[in-house]
Amino acid sequence: MLTYISGGQRSGKSRYAQDLALQHSPNPVYLATSRAWDDDHRQRIARHVADRDARWTTLEEEKYPSRLALAGRTVVLDCVTLWLTNFFADAEYDVDTALEQAKAEFDKLLLLDCNLLVISNELGMGLHATTDAGRKFTDLQGWLNQHIAQRADRAIFMVSGLPLVVK
Repeated sequence: MLTYISGGQRSGKSRYAQDLALQHSPNPVYLATSRAWDDDHRQRIARHVADRDARWTTLEEEKYPSRLALAGRTVVLDCVTLWLTNFFADAEYDVDTALEQAKAEFDKLLLLDCNLLVISNELGMGLHATTDAGRKFTDLQGWLNQHIAQRADRAIFMVSGLPLVVK
């Protein structure tokens, strides 16, 4: 089962996904995809870690979550935006390469027999990026979000902490 949860920054995506995961499993997996890019980001990571209690297993994988033993587990992948950033940076900001690699890895992840809750940002609904790289990434994120949403069994859009069922 794939549940896709998207929304803007601080819309309540992570909290909603974690609550939903605990409804499905007493011991869910939190799959962290982020690289610690700077001090601010390390603080954000620490806040997310503090949000989870001993019921959670935390796994970290920057690019290839399909390699993990996730069969039979309920997994919260948090988040696509940070995961995709890793592909974009490693592809030297080539949108086509990053999108191809991320789609291929995501499709491999779907082959695992797990209950997957995927969190992603809707970047195109926010401020217009002021740099070329920012605009490219916003497009890249939108295309990957579409790829994921098309494969989802359920899609939830978060607005101000409220879940709106889209699919």
